[in-house]
Amino acid sequence: MRGGRSLAETLESRLAQWSERTGVRVEVWALPATDVPAPVGQAVLEAMDEALANVERHSGAQVVSVAVTAGRDGLRMTVSDHGRGFPPEKAGRGIARMRAAVAEVGGTLSVSSVKGEGTTVTAAVPRRR
Repeated sequence: MRGGRSLAETLESRLAQWSERTGVRVEVWALPATDVPAPVGQAVLEAMDEALANVERHSGAQVVSVAVTAGRDGLRMTVSDHGRGFPPEKAGRGIARMRAAVAEVGGTLSVSSVKGEGTTVTAAVPRRR
C-alpha cells in the first residue's frame, strides 16, 4: 500500500491509532492475507475511515468490530458496532461518501442499522476478471 506496507499492515496501524485516540476498543476479526490493487485498497481505507468516524461521532459504542478479507471473489469489508443505530432515512453525507468511494472501484456498500442496537457497514468489491 503506502511506504511498502501491505493493506493488512496499513489497516492494523490505522485501527490501532483510531482506537487509542478515541478510546473505542477495536476487535479485528480478519485482515486480508493478500494484497489488492492500490485503488481498491484506497477505496476500502476511505470507507473504513468514514465508518469509524461515524462510530466515533454518532454511535456511542464502546467496541467496534472490523473484518477485511480478500479472496478469489474480491474484497469485503465489514465494520460493525453495537451503538445507538439510526433510522435509514437519517443516513447522511458520510454514507454517501463511503458509497461513492466503493462504487468508484466497481463495488457496492450496504448499511444496516437498528435504532438502539447498532450499525453494520459492508463494502464488497468484486475481483475484476
